[in-house]
Amino acid sequence: MQLRGKQKRFLRSQANHLQPLFSVGKDGLTDNWLAQLDGALDRRELIKVSILQNADVTTDEVREMIESKTDIQVVQVIGRVLVLFKVSANRDARDLSLRVANI
Repeated sequence: MQLRGKQKRFLRSQANHLQPLFSVGKDGLTDNWLAQLDGALDRRELIKVSILQNADVTTDEVREMIESKTDIQVVQVIGRVLVLFKVSANRDARDLSLRVANI
């Protein structure tokens, strides 16, 4: 699902109260980290990821890797925090994506 402007705005408002669940540290980005991130998004559909100060990667590099290697979409980048969205593969966990599709 390619997100439109109003859909991204809705997702940003839903992510406002969330705390980052994942962080990128000095180990950087690995395929295992991406697999765990993908699994978490299958359960939640919307999460935040923070990039720690000691990380060797920039937010642009993290964004590029996530979007190129997975079907996860970066909804917003604020400083060193990314808001990520993915439609869940589990039909029971698709509450948020169904609301987004109706916008």
